[in-house]
Amino acid sequence: MDNITFEDFSKIDFRVGTIIAVEAFDEVIKPAYKLKIDFGDLGILNSSAQITHRYSEGDLLNKQVIAVLNFPKKQIANFMSECLVLGAVNGKDVILISPDDKVKDGLKIH
Repeated sequence: MDNITFEDFSKIDFRVGTIIAVEAFDEVIKPAYKLKIDFGDLGILNSSAQITHRYSEGDLLNKQVIAVLNFPKKQIANFMSECLVLGAVNGKDVILISPDDKVKDGLKIH
């Protein structure tokens, strides 16, 4: 495992957002969803997430998640992913990381 400094870590912009729209991403090889996530004053961003093994579209709607906002955008098929939703990975299963209680969208994670 490579070590990073606290300064490196502090450059990552982790934020809380609420999933406001979910759609099957049929154009990709591995099953995924297209997500629209509301980050409050920071706006609404798109993300692609391979989380279909554990979550249905209904499970995800209005769920708060943690995402990285300052990675470069990534073109995936015909979709631009603008943030990276975080989850714990166990094989094909991804468990999303989310706050225990509802918080304001856009809050920074330290």
